[in-house]
Amino acid sequence: MGIILNLETSSTNCSVCLAKDGVILAMKELNSENYSHAEKLHVFIEEVIKGATLKMQDLEAIAVSKGPGSYTGLRIGVSAAKGLCYALSIPLVSISTLKSMASQLKGVNDDDTIIPVLDARRMEVYSAIFDSQLNQVRETKAEIIDEQSFEAYIGSTSVHFLGSGAEKIKGIFNSKNLTFHLDVVPSAKEMALISFDKFKNKDFEDVAYFEPYYLKDFVLQTKKDK
Repeated sequence: MGIILNLETSSTNCSVCLAKDGVILAMKELNSENYSHAEKLHVFIEEVIKGATLKMQDLEAIAVSKGPGSYTGLRIGVSAAKGLCYALSIPLVSISTLKSMASQLKGVNDDDTIIPVLDARRMEVYSAIFDSQLNQVRETKAEIIDEQSFEAYIGSTSVHFLGSGAEKIKGIFNSKNLTFHLDVVPSAKEMALISFDKFKNKDFEDVAYFEPYYLKDFVLQTKKDK
């Protein structure tokens, strides 16, 4: 049995779900452009545990979306996850943000390609490429979108772009084999089955040393000394 709390804070969506053996017992999320994670995350955690009529001590693992995504959002989610793991002496499971996004797409054909893309400001996106079975066939990248982006896939198979970065791609390509799912956001809902599978296989992180997958360095600009 695995009672797992899943936390997703890599984007504008602050999302929490509690699942038992991969089946969701309770869920709470809010997608806000104002990034409500700092105010809402711990409130949502308390609400889903109460909604499932469980206690903190019933949790057997914490799963957290590891990125890529918002630097601040990832920090908030991972800090909360590690704190709970320390306090409850339970394992930490990390989930690829882009893989959980790709798993939202149902009913694709066997030869379809799934490309989740997160907006990384300007014309840059975070992306990875998966086949219809959710096997990752290209590494995760931070890349600036141009006419050559994804050229190995566009035109050869049906391609699904999903996420906040899909709008940028839609403005460049008009191939008939492309489908754009602009309303897809990372959600704890899709983490439930993935985290339970990793829990069964004891695929855990080292709580002390685990860090989010930022993909890009956070740049803090400071004033130069005179």
